[in-house]
Amino acid sequence: MFLLGLSIIAQGFVNHGDSFSKQKVLEVEKKLRHLRRHSLKTIKSEDGDIIDCIDLNKQPAFDHPALKDHKIQMAPTKNSAKNKDPNEWTKSGSKTKDAEDSLSLRVLTSQVWKKSGTCPEGTIPVRRIRKKDMLKAPSMEEYGRKKPSFSPSRQVHENLDSYVTHRNHSKAILFTVGFRYLGGKADINVCWPFVEKDDEYSTAQVALLTGSHHSYESVQSGWAVNPLVYGDRQTRVFVYWTVDGSNKTGCFDLTCPGFVQTSKEIALGAAIYPIIPVPGDLPYDITIYIYKDILTNNWWVQYGEKTNIGYWPAELFETICYNADSVEWGGEVYSSKILHYPHTKTNMGNGKFGSEPYSAYFKRMRIHDNSEALKFPEYVDHYTDEYNCYDVRYLGDYVEDPELYFGGPGSSDYNYMCP
Repeated sequence: MFLLGLSIIAQGFVNHGDSFSKQKVLEVEKKLRHLRRHSLKTIKSEDGDIIDCIDLNKQPAFDHPALKDHKIQMAPTKNSAKNKDPNEWTKSGSKTKDAEDSLSLRVLTSQVWKKSGTCPEGTIPVRRIRKKDMLKAPSMEEYGRKKPSFSPSRQVHENLDSYVTHRNHSKAILFTVGFRYLGGKADINVCWPFVEKDDEYSTAQVALLTGSHHSYESVQSGWAVNPLVYGDRQTRVFVYWTVDGSNKTGCFDLTCPGFVQTSKEIALGAAIYPIIPVPGDLPYDITIYIYKDILTNNWWVQYGEKTNIGYWPAELFETICYNADSVEWGGEVYSSKILHYPHTKTNMGNGKFGSEPYSAYFKRMRIHDNSEALKFPEYVDHYTDEYNCYDVRYLGDYVEDPELYFGGPGSSDYNYMCP
């Protein structure tokens, strides 16, 4: 029996039907020890997450070679974040009722781990990566990175009437182009979409991009259900970046060096509270604002109206450190079955088409340019990769503030148009 045990260890590590080489197991264990070596406090969340309170000056970002001599910017330069929004204030200087109602909804969301404790000053909360999740990645370098999305448009199945140009990715978005963008903002409806397989995900995000379609630079933030990265199907706050269209760079949250966190209030990749919506209850929103610092060229992420989570240093980028070429608001689904029959059943948004009542939404969409205040862009258009599976509805006429409704069920028993 003892010899049999040694033989199993020598051949590999077996976990839930997956077999990994002993070398990969040892490399992953070494990597995980490295990531939490500067933990000063550990918080066990009731949802199963473990939060390590990491020394601010020894966080994972500084393992990036470009950030070896980087000095932390603890707060954005004054006037970098143009939070002033003329649509939210009356001429007398008091908030409008709509603004107050919107704010009351946005503050309902928090994070589950904060019910179990807080991190001390001088530290940041870092969600601990699970060993089993990193082992499932093709390599440690690819863990937490989106799959490259560029692919020539082609018809895959005669019943799949699609303009898919993103390999294995399906988007339903509102976008603006044509100017120099220094920020993008929105209230995002929090949803709990069904995700069919462990290697698929569904997100809703604000994204700023620049560069060519197949090798773009981008910074993004919103919510995600991503079993491959997080090990479950909870809805979580995320940030994401890449400098080459996710071909060889980029990752979610702090799963690779790059994003510098400064706040001890938000744990990237942690679940949004409440975990599930209450039927008939008010919708839950999160407010995401990504903006460029006017002096350092760092790209900051603000959660809510006050919490600056951290930033992507300018040293990571070549072009977006100056400005973005476009801003996007909307949903994205990743699945290896996007271009195959049968199509994935993974939902976008809350699983309802954007054209249906009570679908997921983006509200208070804003851009930051050279104007005095945040504003809705002068030009917008909407785009859907697969309108039979996921779609968008842009409500821009006869409303005080334009709104975007998005989502869809993918393939389902009642949606025969998406095979």
